[in-house]
Amino acid sequence: MCGIVGIAGTEPVNMRIYDTLTVLQHRGQDAAGIATTDGGQIFLRKDNGLVKDVFRTRHMQELTGSLGIGHVRYPTAGTSSSHEAQPLYVNSPYGIALAHNGNLTNAATLKEELFRLDRRHLNTRSDSEILLNVLAHELGNQPIDRLLPEHIFKAVEGVHRRCQGAYATVAMIPGFGLVAFRDQNGIRPLCYGFRDTPQGREIMVASESVAIETSGFSFEGNVQPGETIVFDVRDRSMHHRTSSDSRAHQPCIFEFVYLARPDSIMDGISVYKSRLRMGNSLAKKILRLKPEHGIDVVIPVPDTSRTAAIQVAYHLGVKFREGFIKNRYIGRTFIMPGQAARKKSVRQKLNPISLEFRDKHVLLVDDSIVRGTTCSEIIRMARDAGASRVSFASAAPPVRYPNVYGIDMPAAPELIAHDRSVEEIQGEIGADWLIYQDLDDLILSAREGNPEIQDYEDSVFSGKYIGDDVSAEYLVGLEADRNDETKLRNRVQSIEEDG
Repeated sequence: MCGIVGIAGTEPVNMRIYDTLTVLQHRGQDAAGIATTDGGQIFLRKDNGLVKDVFRTRHMQELTGSLGIGHVRYPTAGTSSSHEAQPLYVNSPYGIALAHNGNLTNAATLKEELFRLDRRHLNTRSDSEILLNVLAHELGNQPIDRLLPEHIFKAVEGVHRRCQGAYATVAMIPGFGLVAFRDQNGIRPLCYGFRDTPQGREIMVASESVAIETSGFSFEGNVQPGETIVFDVRDRSMHHRTSSDSRAHQPCIFEFVYLARPDSIMDGISVYKSRLRMGNSLAKKILRLKPEHGIDVVIPVPDTSRTAAIQVAYHLGVKFREGFIKNRYIGRTFIMPGQAARKKSVRQKLNPISLEFRDKHVLLVDDSIVRGTTCSEIIRMARDAGASRVSFASAAPPVRYPNVYGIDMPAAPELIAHDRSVEEIQGEIGADWLIYQDLDDLILSAREGNPEIQDYEDSVFSGKYIGDDVSAEYLVGLEADRNDETKLRNRVQSIEEDG
């Protein structure tokens, strides 16, 4: 997963993009980048690290222009090298800078096609560079005297025809404008808003609505599946086109479980409200399985599970307490390579308030269980703090399969629920009782927010991938790319490449 933003303004946009990337920092803590243009040259600054560490005053002064895009990254394909930080740039045709959230599932085939048929050179192992070059090739293949929105629409149709997987994309072309488009299933999120100024209308595109609202723009809506939006800075006009190859809207359900901020609205669904509903259904399951549960207190694993945990406590009729204090300077642990690093990080990240655990039957509520490292360490911490019994509830179903659409879920054998029953997982993590959300209830928690969306991308729970391009062979290759050994090797290689 990543966070993207694009602004076509009437004044310098560098600081507004910077501020927006800090709002989207939860979507990517590995690297950050901003590209701007004044209508001629493209100015680019990107590097590994948090937004606050990548950009200094001298960098911001160099990022001139009223048109720009930004990106924060978690790496899901390629390496963690700063060379693969985004935005990415290609000089022909016209000069295009692009930022991408998602993952192309046919990247290997496209890479071979780009070299053999399109005669385009790729300088990284990033699928985002592949996407950029497909877009550039499709645009460059058209006979053009003056670049118009119609040419962009045709080029993006070519992208839809050739690219498979998930892509929420924002791009800018100097002297022309801002382009945003989304894959035909709308897997990864993308929305937009406007701001009217005395100098004219401004547009902003971002991964989440909260980024638009905190930037002073009025949230307008979501880029629809297969839709392309073009904002022409020459006359400040807005143009829309939706792909003729319409498909079912299937947004990623894990956005609502964990990835998105609770104050965002995604595809018409309040993330906060959906998490409340997750808590409601989880509580109902607990009461159905064990009416006499004996739980004394519900404690959330901060922060994304708090909303669901409040509802669980309410329906169970027991106390809700904050039992862990979180160190906010430790990154998300499920993507860290190596079990030792993850275990150490959990202990650094959370510290228990012993008084809330001592001699109590504690129900810990988390948003999900991925590798199991975090929850097993937290259960151990709860026992060390004096809990008499420790039950554990997940607001999501068992994560049994890798994600191929832009979330760095580990290789299948590294998922604790892969090929294990709930009872076996319970033993592995050391809980006295383990309760998972049912998949039907999870889907319903989002669907109630927008009944028009019937299907969701839920492959990490169901193993059902969109389309027929995700084969057993593809998943074997994915496992080889994502296991801990490969990640550690890539990290060492990245350090060497970056000097």
